[in-house]
This record gives sequence, C-alpha cells and structure tokens, in this order.
Amino acid sequence: MKIMPYTVVILEKQQLTHDVVQLTLEKPDGYSFSPGQATEIAINKAGWKEEKRPFTFTSLNEDEHLEFIIKIYPDHNGVTEQIGDLRIGDSLIIDEPWGTIEYKSEGVFLAGGAGITPFIAILRDLHRKGEIGSNTLIFSNKSEKDIILEEELSEMLGANLINVITDEASEKHLFLDGFIDKDFLKSHISDFDQAFYVCGPMPFNEAMIEYLKELGAEPDALVFEE
Repeated sequence: MKIMPYTVVILEKQQLTHDVVQLTLEKPDGYSFSPGQATEIAINKAGWKEEKRPFTFTSLNEDEHLEFIIKIYPDHNGVTEQIGDLRIGDSLIIDEPWGTIEYKSEGVFLAGGAGITPFIAILRDLHRKGEIGSNTLIFSNKSEKDIILEEELSEMLGANLINVITDEASEKHLFLDGFIDKDFLKSHISDFDQAFYVCGPMPFNEAMIEYLKELGAEPDALVFEE
C-alpha cells in the first residue's frame, strides 16, 4: 500500500543566522519519528511538488509541531532558495520519516556547518531526559555568524561544546587556519574507543572518517545531502 504524502502549513518562520531559517509546521495526526530521522520535503506549489529534498527533524516526537532548520542557498536557484522565500501560511509536502543517524552511546559529535541538524534533535532529546552525560560536540563553521543555535547548544553541553572557526579570526572560539585535521582531533579527544557521529558536507565527512579510523576509531558516519 502506497502511503500518501502529507501537506503541512508553515506556522512560524524564524531567521536563525544570515542564511539559516527555522520552520515550524503543522504535525499530522499520528505522525511519529525518532531523533536523528529525516523526511523528504517538497514545496506545495506548481513546478516544485516533485522536487523533493531530505531534511532532518529538529523537533522531538512529543512536540506539538514539526520543526526543521534549513540552510538557504539563494544562488542555487533550487529548493532551498524557494524555501527561503516562503511565508507563514504557505505549505510544504512531507513524506514518511526514514532513518538516518541513530544515537547508540555517549561519544563525540563532529558537525560541519548545516551538518549539525541531525544532531540537534538527538542532543535535545538527551538534554530533556537528563542524559546528556559526557557527550561532546565539535562544531566547525567558517565564521562566528554561521553558528546555528549557539546559545542553546552551549546551554545543553557546557564545556563539552567546542566551536571551531576556520575562515576568519575569532577571539571567542577556537580558530583553525583551515579545516579540522588529525592533529586537532588527537589533541581534543582523549578516547577513540567510543561512539563518533559525523555529519557535514561530503569532503568534511570523508576527511573526519579517515582521520578517526587512522586514530583507531570506528565512526558511525552519516552523509547528508545539503
């Protein structure tokens, strides 16, 4: 039996950073998902209904509404550019949830830019249950203005949030002239026999996984299309 997609109305739209929006949507009756899961989303208007893209839920299953945090690429003339132009009252088409990253045990989350999105619901869920434990997030961004939900992540993780800025000098956060490398991981992670969760642009994922393996880790990798 083919499951029909759901049409959901945008209830709120908030600009989180210069190029990232947070959408709050209606939640269909009986719709359920797990932290880290994603769904395919299309825009409910002519010419865009078949243009589906994967996005991760940043809300939790018990929340009243659905929430997505989406990076907008205005120069791509694509789905995210269109999403950037949507308003409250417009609607999206969503499919059933599907599995992406799954939380297994305490460890290190490595996120590059908008790759943070699958981790947001996982960390919110752990925080809500009082089980954030010693989980650490290493969050790499080009500049300070690119950091998504910095205040909330800091509140949840405290000293276990490591913000890394790679493209411009930063007095507030760690500055790396270039990408996170193996030496950086070695100096900031003491135990490589733990869970690792990796999500970001493809070059980031591939590099982190390679470095982690070389350091003795067996990373759970998620390649998530931006």
